[in-house]
Amino acid sequence: MSDFDRRSVLKVGLGGAALLAGPGIVPVRAAEWTNTPEPNASIRVLRWKQFIQAEFDKFAEQTKAFSEKTGVKVKLEAESWEDIRPKAAVAANVGAGPDLIIGTLDDPHKFPEKLIDMTDVADYLGAQYGGWYPVAERYGKKGNSWIAIPQGATGGCLNYRVSHVKAAGFDEFPKDTAGFLKLCQALKKNNTPAGFALGHATGDANGWCQWALWAFGGKVVNDKNEVVIDSPETIAALEYVKQLYETFIPGVLSWNDSNNNKAFLNGELSLTLNGISIWTVGKNSTDPKQQEIAKDMNHAPMPIGPVGVSTEQQNVLVYYGYKHSKYPKAVKEYIKFMMDKANYDAWEVSSNGYVSPPLPAYNDNPVWTSDPKITPYRDCLKRCRDNGFAGDLGYASAAVMGDFVVVDMFAEAASGSVTPKAAAARAAERAKRYYQV
Repeated sequence: MSDFDRRSVLKVGLGGAALLAGPGIVPVRAAEWTNTPEPNASIRVLRWKQFIQAEFDKFAEQTKAFSEKTGVKVKLEAESWEDIRPKAAVAANVGAGPDLIIGTLDDPHKFPEKLIDMTDVADYLGAQYGGWYPVAERYGKKGNSWIAIPQGATGGCLNYRVSHVKAAGFDEFPKDTAGFLKLCQALKKNNTPAGFALGHATGDANGWCQWALWAFGGKVVNDKNEVVIDSPETIAALEYVKQLYETFIPGVLSWNDSNNNKAFLNGELSLTLNGISIWTVGKNSTDPKQQEIAKDMNHAPMPIGPVGVSTEQQNVLVYYGYKHSKYPKAVKEYIKFMMDKANYDAWEVSSNGYVSPPLPAYNDNPVWTSDPKITPYRDCLKRCRDNGFAGDLGYASAAVMGDFVVVDMFAEAASGSVTPKAAAARAAERAKRYYQV
């Protein structure tokens, strides 16, 4: 959750056997790992499709190293986030398909009974590296057991053109929602507009729409899992976003997770929510225009709304394995190998900080301070809430997110197709279909 403090980290990982010392996290006692892969094991791994080629190349390289070390054969496949979700559900329903999926958010909470218990992996990693971020634990656990292992989050921060923000009259990026709206209005006036996805974009649209809802005190459900999205706080968020939408570049209602990347690197917009991929691609591009755009970029956390605390939603990535796998021990060994700090650190460097770590002990990776433009992504899981807030993660929260209930509500209200009040009422009825099953 956003109300992160040091003590909360210490509650996890083999009884919370950890302490914080200086900039890193030091485990109090050595973690134990006794798992051994099955003989002649072969597993199929389906993961998210890369936005940074060097990230995937390093991941594939480490997968090959795992096979060479253990003898476990691994077939590595990649699909878009939107395509992984239905394939994951099919695999759970028919009891066949990938052995292991690296998917998004609380999807594994839709079918926890179909998944391998990962408690031993989570306890090992938590003890070895000093404990998980609380929000990572929320995504990984069902009751007292772990059903998934958080890989991290394709952290979302505000990507902006420094020169355009200064030309709009801002020497530093606004830290609150009121200043953020004024900035967007000034950018629009200068013909250097913002653009935020309002289509079915798993990372980008969910990220900023959930932030806006929570920033004004709205939420889909309360702590009793009762649908409360049709509220004055939600209406306030919708009215705010309607004003923001008036400053956006045309076409955002149909954007997926790649549209804003392309538009930004084409010089069509000056501000968006995205991972670090836009800057990384631009910096490494052979196109002089994209190189110049990257030089003029910087990143910032999402502004704080009237609630007074950080309310970010991040696209959390999770490993989850199926009970239908013939080689569950090999699946666990693979996750443990890929999450080993030495391997994770090397992968993180190759990705240029694209994935925000789920274990604070990984924050000492030099990549996070190698360039101040990277640093804001380090703490994404420190600043975020889980997407079931303020209720439980489970089938309902995953289904509401997967059905883009919140995104559609904002799109309808912002575009003027319905009033904010009607959009909130419609979202409530859609959410109740899942929460009152």
